[in-house]
Formats: sequence, structure tokens, C-alpha cells
Amino acid sequence: MKVAARAHVPPFAVMEILAAANARRAAGEHVLNLCAGEPSTGASDVVRNRAIELLTAGDLGYTESLGAPGLRAAIAQHYSDWYGLSVDPARVAVTTGSSGGFLLAFLAAFDVGDRVALARPGYPAYTNILRALGCEVVELPCGPETRYQPTVAQLEALDEPVEGLVIASPANPTGTMIDAGELEALAQWCGEHGVRLISDEIYHGIVYADGSVPTAASYLDRGAVVVNSFSKYWAMTGWRLGWLVLPDDLVAPVDALAGNVALCPPALAQHAGVAAFSAPGMAAARDNVTRYASSRSLLLERLPELGWSRVAPADGAFYLYADISSSGLDSITWCARLLDEAGVALTPGTDFDPVDGHRWVRLSFASSVEVVREAVDRIVVWQGSLGRSSGT
Repeated sequence: MKVAARAHVPPFAVMEILAAANARRAAGEHVLNLCAGEPSTGASDVVRNRAIELLTAGDLGYTESLGAPGLRAAIAQHYSDWYGLSVDPARVAVTTGSSGGFLLAFLAAFDVGDRVALARPGYPAYTNILRALGCEVVELPCGPETRYQPTVAQLEALDEPVEGLVIASPANPTGTMIDAGELEALAQWCGEHGVRLISDEIYHGIVYADGSVPTAASYLDRGAVVVNSFSKYWAMTGWRLGWLVLPDDLVAPVDALAGNVALCPPALAQHAGVAAFSAPGMAAARDNVTRYASSRSLLLERLPELGWSRVAPADGAFYLYADISSSGLDSITWCARLLDEAGVALTPGTDFDPVDGHRWVRLSFASSVEVVREAVDRIVVWQGSLGRSSGT
């Protein structure tokens, strides 16, 4: 029997590393998992307690395809509270995680054959979903000269027009951000050229400098699609709850697609998710960011010991993206041996960059400071053993 050509997308290596790490844990090994972008705290008490109430007495039937009205209203209020932006709840679509949001947005915005630009390195699911839908992905190679983010100059230099641009700030795997001026320039360029802007903002709130982080909706209110999630800032990964802020012309198409693809997002997660915006829910999220900041500081202080002289600026999110090519190993081999020989799980950069990713690894510091410290200790010792074994 035939297998559809669109199904032949690369596997997400981080999930394979995660499975290998979990297998070792199940066998009794003490494995430190810094490969997945998953906060170790989980949802706040206020969210979990609300879920318990709902499980015992709540109505957990289908909601509207675009989400429960109470949650859509809470998300709209969040844009007022954080960004000073008025968003009509009718333009909010609750989704099954940000992953479900990307699928719906791409289905609604792009046709087969459309060209969509995005940064390399970047989150691999953007590329894989777009290609599975028959779109042509245009990779914009981004390095330290642009802080690993796309620029208007790169878009202007393209030899053929594009129908879409996907951006992420803070970005995965680099943690770098697009400043307000550059974001406004990108949004203006997209508006002037009829290019659909898709802005991944799932790491908003997880930043390490003073000042607010802008949303693309502020600059291209009726053209941009903003994607966000409860998974990162609110640590609700397994709840599979995200949202889109849609331009008017995509509301009805996304509504129709959502009803056909999944009927509605998980009802329990939706109703409990309203509590994430409560004062205790927001306080718990801020506490998590403080913890990430401590782990980040520890990593930056110990970079000389690690010998990672080339790293992306970790402005936000909870990742350190580092060049390990001085080891003489490619990143897949490096990560496999680190897990086998030191019991530490990191992600090879090949997930995020098919061209240069063999030189890079991603470390997630979404765990406790104690776990990150022990992982660094193990990596330092292990890398020392590599040097001795090679005679250096």
C-alpha cells in the first residue's frame, strides 16, 4: 500500500533522545534530562485544583470549535494587561497546543506551492508541517551577525517573492529575540508586500532583561497571526492548550478547519486554563522564570569550564545553543555519547539546522538549578575524558 509523500518528514530527534533517556531511567540509571523544552514544575496549584473541581463536578463536554468563551475572553484580557492592546475575543482561537495552532494557521493561510520564509536555525516543526502541506520552505540562514534572527534585508534579497514569513521571539533553539524596532520593520515589510506574518510568541514572559516584549499584533493588527501557548510560561505542557490571535479574514476559515480537525481543544484544559491568568497563576509563572534565570546565570558563569566559546545569546526562553565542534565530534555522536557515558541528555543541533547543526547542541535549563549544576559538572568531567582519550 502507498504511504503519502507528505508523511516523509524527518523525526524530531529530541523525542528520540527523550525516549532513550526515559528508558535508561526505567532501568534504574540516574539520568539528567536537559533535552526537552519542558518546565519541570508543571502546572501551578491553582490550575491543578481547578482541574480537580472540574473532574468532580464540571461539564467537560465539547466546547465551541474556537474554544470556550470564558477562556477566549481571559486571553483577550491578557493582551490588554501585558501589551496594552485591545483584542476582540472573537479573534482568539483556542487550539490543541501551539502545534495545533500552527497546523490550523498554515492550513488557513497558505496554499500548496506557496513559499514561506523562516530562520535557520529554527524549530523543525515549522518546516516539517509546511512541507507536509505542500508549501515550499525558504530558509534564511541566520547567524551571530543578525543575532540568529531574520531581517528585512534578507527578505529584500530573495530572488523570488514569498507568501509567508514565520518568526519566533524568543526563539527555539537559540533563545534570541527580535527587538521592537526590527519587529516593527518586519511587520511593516510584510504588510507592504502582502506577506502573511506568523509570529511564534510561546516563550513570551520568559525573558532576562528589563522592559516589555512586543507582540507582532501591535504592529500588524489585522494581518499577523500570533501563536501562543500555556506550555512554556505556565508550564502546562501535557495539557495541550494554546491559542491564536487571528486577523479578521482568517477567523471563519480557522473556525471551520478546527471543527473538522479536532472538534475542539481539550475541555478540561480549557476550563482549568482560565485559572492560569489568576493572580496566583501568574505569580507561579513568574516564580518559574526566576528559577530559570538562576540556572541561566549558572550556565553563563561556567561557560569557560565547558569550553563553549561560541553560544547564541540566551535572551529569553530556557535554552543555551552552543557550538561543540572543538570536541571533534558531530553533535549527534556527541549527544549519544554524553547520554551513554555521562547520563546527561542534550539535543543535537541537527534538529534545528540541517546545514550547520552538526556543530551545535541545545541545552534546556528548564529544570531546577541543582539539576543543571550537576549536569554541568558531569559534562565538564566527560569532556575532559574526551580530551584525554584523544591525546589532547
